[in-house]
Amino acid sequence: MKWTEESEEAVKKVPFFVRKRVRERVEKEASEAGKSIVTIMEVNATQQRYLSGMASEIKGYQLETCFGSGGCPNRAYGGDDLLKRIEVLLKEEDLPGFLKKNVKGDLKFHHEFRITFSDCPNACSQPQIKDIGIIGAVLPAITIEKCSLCEECVGSCAEGAVSIDKEKEVPEINFDLCLKCGSCIKACPTGTITSARNGFRVLLGGKLGRHPRLAREIGCLLNDDEAFEIVRSCIKLYKKKSTGGKRFAEIFNEEDFNEFEDLFCKKNNLYSVSQRTGR
Repeated sequence: MKWTEESEEAVKKVPFFVRKRVRERVEKEASEAGKSIVTIMEVNATQQRYLSGMASEIKGYQLETCFGSGGCPNRAYGGDDLLKRIEVLLKEEDLPGFLKKNVKGDLKFHHEFRITFSDCPNACSQPQIKDIGIIGAVLPAITIEKCSLCEECVGSCAEGAVSIDKEKEVPEINFDLCLKCGSCIKACPTGTITSARNGFRVLLGGKLGRHPRLAREIGCLLNDDEAFEIVRSCIKLYKKKSTGGKRFAEIFNEEDFNEFEDLFCKKNNLYSVSQRTGR
């Protein structure tokens, strides 16, 4: 649906965490009213109805994605199946019921538990500032296939994590710089660089507000089942420790982070994932 310039500017002033919902509602109500163009009048009318009835809109969680399978050209690893599993889990956990018991007064959107997916390190869905951020990733590895020394892999890496050892005639990857985006794997014409492990980087405990905090990243790459289990564990911890509507970031401490990292990384020996295969 077409929007006027004034209406576009107005909707940009809506808080970003509800902007998508407001925009969808504006278009829906305008369409139901037989309008083909959204003007400032439609925006203002819908916004007032939306905000005044906010409590009825609360579902207890926000589950967001960026482009996903719909066409992200930078997709490292997709989480479509994981996304569906997590949404089922969130509904089963009855977070609205939990919040109603713990929050005095009306529920608001900032009370909701927030999980977001990004299929690549560009992180368009802002996983660094959500309760749980999940980023699709692929761990590169060096194979026994002969390198042609074309340096396509070097040019593909925006982080400068890939170089060529001219003496050994092999690529080298600096994993302190590598974001596990998979660009070097796609660029390599000889198969010298391949995927050692696909999965997800998981970030925990981010938030905005009066006391913002960036989420911390678990120090290993998790597969679908492991990522699902860490989400389940986080929700369990949240329901155990959160009172009065406190966000996950407010109750998630250093001890909790270390416990999760031990459980999901050390137990499975994922800290020592081999970065070199066949050599």
